[in-house]
Amino acid sequence: MTASERAPDMQRSRATAGARGLRTPIMWGVVWGCLQAASPLGFFWLHDAIVYAFGLVLIAAVYVGFAVADGRSRVLAVEIGVASVFVVVAAVGVTGSAWLFVAGLAGHGLKDLWQHRTGFVAGTRWWPPFCATVDVVAATLIAVTIVADVRVGW
Repeated sequence: MTASERAPDMQRSRATAGARGLRTPIMWGVVWGCLQAASPLGFFWLHDAIVYAFGLVLIAAVYVGFAVADGRSRVLAVEIGVASVFVVVAAVGVTGSAWLFVAGLAGHGLKDLWQHRTGFVAGTRWWPPFCATVDVVAATLIAVTIVADVRVGW
């Protein structure tokens, strides 16, 4: 078998290995997404909006830490700018609509997908799929509670 005949098999095996490599971060992302959506239950003395705001700021700030580890000033500047947008969304969400948290989480999930595709911040191979899953699961569960009018303190 020549090298050109083996190339499609090698590409398929890499794709399969890549999919298997994402399975664990995605599974953990589902678990953490459920915990993120339920986090106000653990901080029952705080208003739900405050807990979700802290969560949104925390997940956005993680990339600032990755940017510091990356060491490139351009990456750090971009990540601080992006995190700042999420801080503003979280702050407005405290007194605004709960849909802002859904939008913030969904927006962060899209940012994670972009990060995964581009590798903009070095050394985050498994983090973006994990975090995107957390964001999508949490945003979906929060949206369901809003639509179903389930109130845990809103």
